[in-house]
Amino acid sequence: MKFDYYDDIVQITPLWKGERFADGRPKVPDDILRRMRKITLEEAWGPLWGKGYRYQFEGDFKVINEDKVLVGRAVTAVMVPYRPDLHETLLNYGYEKEGRRGFFNQWVIDSLVEDDVVVVDLFDKIYQGTFVGGNLSTAIAARTKRGGSVIWGGVRDVEQIMGIDSIKTYYRGNDPTGIGDVTLVGFNGPCRIGKAICLPGDVVLGTHSGVLFIPPHLAEECVVGAEKSHVRDVWGFIRLGEKRYTTAQIDAPWTVSMWEDFIDWFDKDPQAEEYRHLTWDKELQEAKERQNKEFRGEIRL
Repeated sequence: MKFDYYDDIVQITPLWKGERFADGRPKVPDDILRRMRKITLEEAWGPLWGKGYRYQFEGDFKVINEDKVLVGRAVTAVMVPYRPDLHETLLNYGYEKEGRRGFFNQWVIDSLVEDDVVVVDLFDKIYQGTFVGGNLSTAIAARTKRGGSVIWGGVRDVEQIMGIDSIKTYYRGNDPTGIGDVTLVGFNGPCRIGKAICLPGDVVLGTHSGVLFIPPHLAEECVVGAEKSHVRDVWGFIRLGEKRYTTAQIDAPWTVSMWEDFIDWFDKDPQAEEYRHLTWDKELQEAKERQNKEFRGEIRL
């Protein structure tokens, strides 16, 4: 067993074709992370559900700095209950073969870089299951700049963590005890968080709703789909307010004339300016094809 091992990480993330970190984690571009911070969790969730990714969301957390939106690339860890032989073997392996120092949780945090998010399966352990406290949360803030933690377990020093306003922390409970009686068995491998699964390099999106783990190869598609959904809603609310269209028209597949109306608004209105990297050729063409089929009687109105 090796910790944070390049070949293993590449093996479990084969659909990612872009840049990778030195440890093998997919490096979703910074621009995608920036755009991800502006969309809702539900908007990003839709494309995942549609592609069969049914276990990417978990919402049963306590939250520190809940008004922030958490976006970053996952660094995962899996811990299990203490068993002396396994514990000593893996701790000594880390020290002797990989040159690590400190306890298991420090190994994970010492690996972090900008825009990382720590994602930890601590088997819902609270007492002696406190993966971070004030010191390690300060280290997370220093290393990630605007990242945070998603911990299926405990934290300590809640008041101190609340004072670190650059990061957001999801956790299951708090306790004054330090971490103990646990062993790290996975570092940047598959990680279960409640009902969800996270892989290293997943884009973590944390909002008031909970946390969504977005596979890196789908991150751009999720962002584009969410942005298109959002800007269409903006236009739809405007046209409904003007009573130009009915709710039935807005909620149904748009006609060619509606798409032309939307695209004209999209090209001119200041509210759409930040979304003008989006294109609508495919949607307009699909509407024209549908109109032709209706004209030929191939689709019943």
